[in-house]
Amino acid sequence: MHAPRTPSMIEPDLLMLAYRSGIFPMADSRDDPEIFWIEPRLRAILPLDGFHLSHSLARTLRRERYTVTCNAAFADVMEACAAPRPTGRDADEGTGNGDESGSWISHRIQASYENLHFLGHAHSLEVWRDEADGHRELVGGLYGVGFERVFCGESMFSRATDSSKVALAYLVAALRRGGVTLLDCQFMTPHLASLGAVEMPQKRYLALLQRAQSAGAGSEEAAGVGAGAGTGDGVAVGAGAAGAALALPEAFAALFAEEGKASSPGKLIAQFLTQTS
Repeated sequence: MHAPRTPSMIEPDLLMLAYRSGIFPMADSRDDPEIFWIEPRLRAILPLDGFHLSHSLARTLRRERYTVTCNAAFADVMEACAAPRPTGRDADEGTGNGDESGSWISHRIQASYENLHFLGHAHSLEVWRDEADGHRELVGGLYGVGFERVFCGESMFSRATDSSKVALAYLVAALRRGGVTLLDCQFMTPHLASLGAVEMPQKRYLALLQRAQSAGAGSEEAAGVGAGAGTGDGVAVGAGAAGAALALPEAFAALFAEEGKASSPGKLIAQFLTQTS
């Protein structure tokens, strides 16, 4: 019997060049060895100054229903994102309603992003729920690619109420703390729209992408996206601290180095987002 063939990976330099150019790969199915490159006509972003923290989500955060980690189980998050999932009204919260869909995350794409993670360019957030027997279950999470002052969210999953929203709240807080100015969501969904995402022409997105990668993006004047600043279409992108932006793991750690401001991580996130939204 032959060992299973390891899928050929997309070269990491090519993959990162694609992201820096506003393009990303997809596949037709989990087992499809081919990929195609996507440049959407309309692009969704989540303005980091415009995240919608609802009262119910703030309450979930403060009650510490879940524990959130960074880069603790990247491969597991990718597996969960690639699994067939509901496509109905409640699909984003993992309630099991709706028909199941296939996955655009092929084995080749997964291997390629796991390699990017190994190289320090792709990151995950994991949402865990503590069970009565002491076991910790992975119930939500997301992953994406980071570079300069950009984070491109790739996919997220949810197996428990609000778990994907919790992951996104932690992501927004960490990116703001790290000085990132652009959170790319690729395609608009009702779930993302409810959290503050907006849609724009690809041309406008490319302008924001170039600005977030520019040499002077550390200053509010150069980036044009300081706290409360717009992008020209009424879109506030993010606060952007001076100096080099922090990668997600470092930003996540820096955020919780300030945990003395609140009695728990969830309360810290809720407080941080309330103060900066």
